[in-house]
Amino acid sequence: MAWETHEVSNQFDELSGYNLFDTDAALQEAVLRHGGHQALAQLSDYGRRMGTTDSYALADLANRHTPELKTFDARGRRIDRVDFHPAWHELLARYRGAGLISAPLRDTAPGRWAAWSAGFYQHAQIEAGTLCPSTMTLGAIPLLQREPELWAQLGDKLYSDAYDAADRPIERKQSIYIGMGMTEKQGGSDVRANQTTATPVGPGGRGAEYLLRGHKWFFSAPMCDAHLVVARTPEDGLACFFVPRWRPDGSKNAIHIQRLKNKVGNRSNSSSEVEFHDAWGLLMGEPGRGIPTIIEMATYTRLTCVLGSAAMMRQALVQGIAYTRQRRAFGNVLAEQPMMRAVLADMALESEAALALGMHLAEAYEHDTPLSQAWHRLMTPAAKFWVCKRAVELTGEAMEVFGGNGYVEEGIMGRLFREAPVNSIWEGSGNVMCLDVMRGIARQPEHARLLLADLMDMAAGEARLKQEALALAQLLQTPPAELEGLGRQFTTRLTVLAQACLLRRGAPAFVTDAFIATRFDAHWGQVSGMLNPQAMDVDRLLARALPV
Repeated sequence: MAWETHEVSNQFDELSGYNLFDTDAALQEAVLRHGGHQALAQLSDYGRRMGTTDSYALADLANRHTPELKTFDARGRRIDRVDFHPAWHELLARYRGAGLISAPLRDTAPGRWAAWSAGFYQHAQIEAGTLCPSTMTLGAIPLLQREPELWAQLGDKLYSDAYDAADRPIERKQSIYIGMGMTEKQGGSDVRANQTTATPVGPGGRGAEYLLRGHKWFFSAPMCDAHLVVARTPEDGLACFFVPRWRPDGSKNAIHIQRLKNKVGNRSNSSSEVEFHDAWGLLMGEPGRGIPTIIEMATYTRLTCVLGSAAMMRQALVQGIAYTRQRRAFGNVLAEQPMMRAVLADMALESEAALALGMHLAEAYEHDTPLSQAWHRLMTPAAKFWVCKRAVELTGEAMEVFGGNGYVEEGIMGRLFREAPVNSIWEGSGNVMCLDVMRGIARQPEHARLLLADLMDMAAGEARLKQEALALAQLLQTPPAELEGLGRQFTTRLTVLAQACLLRRGAPAFVTDAFIATRFDAHWGQVSGMLNPQAMDVDRLLARALPV
């Protein structure tokens, strides 16, 4: 007698073993639109490599076998070391080996930001934790370039594509990573409440030695070779410091890791609490200008939050489409069920709009025109607010597409869902981003005028978009005290308008028309799928999102 109660049928694994770039028409078009044609072959190769079943397995291993803190060695000597699974190192090596740590700042070719963004976008679909030290390093480069003595020591190591995991002084390494230390317990996003002190060893000033004493509530990532840290000087207030893991004399710097954060997601990456026991550091930038100095670094990492959240939406969408094309329920393939078609179409529109905005925003970092500055200054926080919020919604929706199969640890869906909120929180929560938009407008109103004028030009011939742009311009006449309370409404409307305008300029008409028809419908938005699939070409939308 055979002890089999049933055969396994109508069950399908998550998609893997496909080329992330070659199956993404919107990404290919965006790279070409923003001048990255020279990188097409390299991006296709990276898309193939990151889409392999092996890459999905590496991502799973890195997140299952989380970092471990080793505070002391076997003989009681303090080492403050974090150990990682080999999968973590393999994924970091892939990213660095592809030139994605420094390429947009190291190279000068037009389209370099588009090429970098597309590579980052592909990596983030598979594993996001490895991008934390990578993107902080990218954001630190422009700051370090303005410190000639430091740059002379660090430049080649920051530009290097060779991965060096060794824990040893910087001068003995091929390549390095730079982290960040801003947040303290009592302040959170309010960095001005920081209490960590920095005492000059000698006369002090830019480039001089200081000893830091205090704590950081979030210190990411502790195994970076150095961190940019905000601390308070005796005379000038908050300043930014370069604090290496090892002192120049080869001794371990006095950065004591208290514990690793037990995070909801982003589990492959180590975030920590630390104390500085007279840690050695060098003052960067002007004394008293610590916040503006380090915020420049945060501006780059905010861009990566946008692209990373867009990538999670893309992966959630691809997995949802692939699964529903195979799974049957209620007598039909799920992808043919009318309500599921509405959900998938809505997700496809949201995903492409997020990509279009992220890629256009990245190109603004390549130029130094008044218009690119306006996009850079206002749309970076606006996009971070909206796209990161939408990633939380869409990853939850994609998990539901899988039903109970999505709510288990096996597979990528649960990890995407847990990962999504970190981009909304890291580098400033939603309210902080909206406040940043409103304050940017107040301080430089010409940026708002330039941005809205650009959107008006792109909206020409589309009454709904033109009307929205005029309404936003009128809303800016609201007294500042009242306008701040409307920050989330204004930022959301501005971002959706920008997405619609960018799709109109670069996407096929069946994408643009569906996006405008739904996003400017009073009934859209409470949950995914609140649209009429009969009013759009769902088959073409889904075939574009993932070829059959």
